[in-house]
Amino acid sequence: MDAKKIVLLVIALIVAGGTAFMAKTMFSQAGAPQVQAAAAPQKIDGPEVLVATRALPVGTIIEADSFRFQPWPKELIENAYWLKGDDDMSSLTGTVVRSPVMAGQPITKGALVKPGDRGFLAAALGPGMRAVTIPVSDKTGVAGFVFPGDRVDLVLTQSVAGDYGPSLRASETIIRNIRVLAIDQQTVSEDDEGNKKPRTRDTVTLEATPRIAEKIAVAQTIGQLSLSLRSIADNAAELERAIASGEVKVPEGADAKAEKTILLQIASRPVDNNPTFVTGADVSRFQRRSVPQTMSMGGSRSSSAAPSGGVVGGQPSGPVVRISRGSNKVPEVVPVGSK
Repeated sequence: MDAKKIVLLVIALIVAGGTAFMAKTMFSQAGAPQVQAAAAPQKIDGPEVLVATRALPVGTIIEADSFRFQPWPKELIENAYWLKGDDDMSSLTGTVVRSPVMAGQPITKGALVKPGDRGFLAAALGPGMRAVTIPVSDKTGVAGFVFPGDRVDLVLTQSVAGDYGPSLRASETIIRNIRVLAIDQQTVSEDDEGNKKPRTRDTVTLEATPRIAEKIAVAQTIGQLSLSLRSIADNAAELERAIASGEVKVPEGADAKAEKTILLQIASRPVDNNPTFVTGADVSRFQRRSVPQTMSMGGSRSSSAAPSGGVVGGQPSGPVVRISRGSNKVPEVVPVGSK
């Protein structure tokens, strides 16, 4: 082997060894964990301000767990902030959020409306919603166990009279998942000592859509309205039912946060479709299942079966025939067998 080849081989070995050494050093440095001391939390030098413990959308009724005090940099303090020791925080319970507040964000004095202030009830309403008041008693108001912020169903009880025989007794759930805004003129569920005490109520103010408010106004003229207190878990079941029926449609491409917001809004809306009902026959075999109707007999005559007998109290109590004569729009009722 000549000297030239020997020199080239030695150089190749040196280059290969140097490359291997550099690669080993590089990988060993990359794989070694870098141990760094955790930075100690910096203590904020400033007074404590009132911040929201959770997101407070417009219309939220403030409760004791809706806010807390948190240290805030003194150079960022604004005059509109609530400061610990300077203000009476007990007066905030029962106020309503007028502008939205994010979780952890300071609550400003202009963001809340107190009971009795102008626009208080309007601020408590969600966008597009209306306030409607109905009278209640211990019997129709769940014995006073309904408080502001609860959700209830509205049950209409009525007696439907027929042509003959006893009336049809019926009740139906006409509205579901409707929010209670106020009891009488109180918008908080607790007294001054922080206790929830059921007591006799005279009126309940509810949050409803314009159409549902119209239905409630008509329902009060038909029969008696009663409140049925809902469980908190029923909102999730109501949402699942709406999704299964196709009533809920989440836009395509919405992120998880936007989708959650949409679903929460849908879960909290009042519902006036698919009403359920019960008639007297569902409770007792001696009650009717439907309203007694007069059966047509081909145009001008009709007959209706009624208990046998003659005329009681000026009204026929047996089988009758209704006869329309000429242009007279009111048919003549003639008992069968009479002259």
